[in-house]
Amino acid sequence: MVEPHPGHEYAYNRWYEDDHYYAGAMAMPWMFAGRRWVATKDLQGLRYPEDSAVAQPVGTGCYLSTYWVTEGRYDEHMKWTVAINKRLNRDGRVYRDRTHVFTAFQDHEATVYRDGAAGPRDFHALDHPYEGLVLQVVDAEGPEGRAELLEWLRSRHLPERLRGSPAAMVTVFRPTPLPGDRMTYVKQVEGVETRLTLLWFLQEDPRACWDAHFAGLGAAVAETGLGRVELVAPFIPTVPGTDLHVDRLR
Repeated sequence: MVEPHPGHEYAYNRWYEDDHYYAGAMAMPWMFAGRRWVATKDLQGLRYPEDSAVAQPVGTGCYLSTYWVTEGRYDEHMKWTVAINKRLNRDGRVYRDRTHVFTAFQDHEATVYRDGAAGPRDFHALDHPYEGLVLQVVDAEGPEGRAELLEWLRSRHLPERLRGSPAAMVTVFRPTPLPGDRMTYVKQVEGVETRLTLLWFLQEDPRACWDAHFAGLGAAVAETGLGRVELVAPFIPTVPGTDLHVDRLR
């Protein structure tokens, strides 16, 4: 999740769309799907909590890029991505006027489906034309409590929330540390021992269903005593190759 610096919105978007999405991601071995998402100003205004440990202020990070890496190939992919991004940096093909707000490689822990075996699987999620995405970040009270939090999410909370909702699935991940030789402009991942990241894939625009389905996620977690929601952030998909929505970020 990245924030282009003020005045650099169009240039950043063109660099990512025309160059980095391919040279810095999809052209690498073992990365088999990707999709970009954007949060316009009105979508940023729906985010919570205000005192987020992920984004300060909470509206920071208007672009989100998501990718699937083949299971069992993480170490090989990481060697490629570090080496290629160092080369791109030397070649002047890394856009500097941006801030990495929340960037991490994450291990897949669970997927919960609204409709069971019907519909796209999770490995289709970045290719299927979903109309929205909600990023949710939850921190357990401590490292020993994350497994219990995950089990509650997987077996109780998510199945109940998905029933009758516009979300077709929720994928759940846990972050892994970035390598020591990563690019210096990307900060080390926080919450590696306590954090879970959830992606809700929506079949309608998040603005149309926010109050009914997503405004209360923080309270639902807090009531269990298992953890705290650190970010709930809605996005809509970008249209590849265009500057659609760039004029609505501020």
